[in-house]
Order: sequence, then C-alpha cells, then structure tokens
Amino acid sequence: MPGAARLASLEAGETDPSRPLLLKMATHYRRPLLTFYMAAPPRTAARGEDFRTLPDEYAQRDAAFVDALLREVRARQEMVRSLLESEDEAPPLSFVGSFRGGDIDELAADIVNRLKFNLQQFRRGNDPRLGRGFNYLREQAEATGVFVLLIGNLGSHHSTLNVELFRGFAIADPIAPFVVINDQDSEAAWCFTLLHELAHIWLGQTGISGSRPGHVMEVFCNDVASRILLPPDEVTREHALAAATPEEVIARITEIAAERQVSHSMVAYRLYRAGILSHPIWSSVTGYFRQQWLRSRNAARERARENEGGPNYYVVRRHRLGGRLVGLSRRMLAEGALSPSKAAAILGVKPNNVYPLISSAA
Repeated sequence: MPGAARLASLEAGETDPSRPLLLKMATHYRRPLLTFYMAAPPRTAARGEDFRTLPDEYAQRDAAFVDALLREVRARQEMVRSLLESEDEAPPLSFVGSFRGGDIDELAADIVNRLKFNLQQFRRGNDPRLGRGFNYLREQAEATGVFVLLIGNLGSHHSTLNVELFRGFAIADPIAPFVVINDQDSEAAWCFTLLHELAHIWLGQTGISGSRPGHVMEVFCNDVASRILLPPDEVTREHALAAATPEEVIARITEIAAERQVSHSMVAYRLYRAGILSHPIWSSVTGYFRQQWLRSRNAARERARENEGGPNYYVVRRHRLGGRLVGLSRRMLAEGALSPSKAAAILGVKPNNVYPLISSAA
C-alpha cells in the first residue's frame, strides 16, 4: 500500500498501527503515547485569545505546529509557576492585568516606568549583530518578573514557524508571566514584539499574535510598542515625508531605523499611524522592506551553511531561554527543589544537557 494511502487508512481507523509505529507517530506528532489510545482526539491547545489575522494559505499542518508550540509553552509555564508558588518570596505581580482603561500614551508610560526603560541607553547599547538593545530590554522586563523566551521552531528547522503564523505569545499570569517571541523574525523586530506582548500582559490578555494587525487589540498594542521605541516628538519632525516620493520615504526610513536601531517596518508603521504616510505608500514601502529582509535572511543562511562549525550550542540555548529562566532552574536544582528531568522539561533540552547549560550560565 502506498504511503499516503496507508496514512489515510490509519487516520480513518481502518488499520491498526503496530506499537513501534505508534512510538514513531508519538515522536513525529509531538504527543504522548497515551494520546493514541484515547477514545477521542485531545482538545486543541488553550491559546487564550487569538489576535491573529491569518494568511489565506494557512494550512492544517501549520495549525498543528502552532498547537504543539502552545502546549509545550503552557506546560513549561505551569511548571515554573508551581516552583515559584512554593517560594514565600513570590507574590503576585501587580502590573499583570493592571491596565483597566486609558489611552495609548498612558499604557506606554506605565510600561516604561515599571521597566525603568531608558530609550537612550537602549539605543547606545544596541548592536544589530549582537542584539544588545534587545538584551537590555529583555533584562529590564525579566527584572520585573517576566520570563522572555525566543522560540521559532519545535526543535529543528523542519518545524519552523513562519512569522506570518505566529509572531509572539503572552501568558498574562500574575505569578509567572511568559512572553514568547518568534526568533525567525528579524532581530530588529524582537524589541517591538516584546513590548507588544508586554502590553497584552498589562491588559491581562493571554493570547497569540501574528504579523497582520487586523484585530483592534493588536493595533492598540502595536501603537503602544511603537510609541515607546519612537516617541511622538521624533515622529512629528518627519511631516515632510507626507509629500515625498516612495524612494525618498524608503531612504529616510532606512536612516531613521539605523539611527534608532529599530526595524524598518516599525518606523513605516509609526509614520503611517501618525498620518504622515498614506495607506498605499505604507503598504508599498513595507512590502519593499519585507523583501529586503527575506533576501538578507536567505543570504545569511547560505553563509551559515558554507561556514564550518557554528555558535556554541549552550550560548545559543541560553540566549533563547533568557537569564531569568536559566537562573531559576540553576537555583532550584542547587536547592534540591527541582530534579534534572523536570529542569530539562522546563528548559526544553535533554536531561544530559541541563548541567552544562546552567553551569555555563553561572
């Protein structure tokens, strides 16, 4: 029987799989073996609110990858919450769900104050090659109690999650708030996504965000993030762009993005929301910068394939996990409150990688 026909027969329940095949299926579908013995399919992963406006080509396979990611993140967050609840010094975080109403500037100011975020320090410390601006912003967010993770696939490039499907995810939990950023996006966009998801946490909204801001709350959170990174007084200086050609707009946005160390798309969005760029011009320049980034990313991947070796596994893994999650795991292991196997589940690594990972972070 051809492979496709056999799979269809298995899925229809016409053929019983062998146990070795079930084990392979459990690994491939990222489900516990027990799942395949259930009377009915398990429920879809709890996403909170879905703020995405999905592309037409969104496929069932993509939905399965997103569900798998959300299941894993939820499980890891629940384990972290359980650890923190066992400590006397882990009171609820007052800023989670604290924003009950008001304007964009009010929420932006509250986030800046809570994070002790200094825009000039962010810009001075930024280096697009090293993500230092993002590191600074992440450190400020984690100091308030938020866990910030970079996840762009389910363990290999075969399960890469396109930013059109998932850009960020927030769990607005008062004990262990989580922000997950799709690291397949440009590094310049990570800061914007982090601030966007923090806005959701301030609003008390657990949910998943995409790259198309069709939902009213997505527009609101985009406006909050963009005002923090590019304040109104800096935008008002660019009113001359209202009469500029697309080429002039592209050139000026390139200058602003380089000076402020933010993404081109964010600058274009900010100018559009301020009424400086028309919708057609905004769409045109955004498409141009998107294509430029895709070409740059593909070229970088080609260079990486040609070069031998690569960055240290533990350095990359620690960067994706963030200092707060690695530090908590190291401390709980040292205190005996966490087993290596559970630490592996929280960190998303194999058990034999746990101690090298946390030791290199010390």
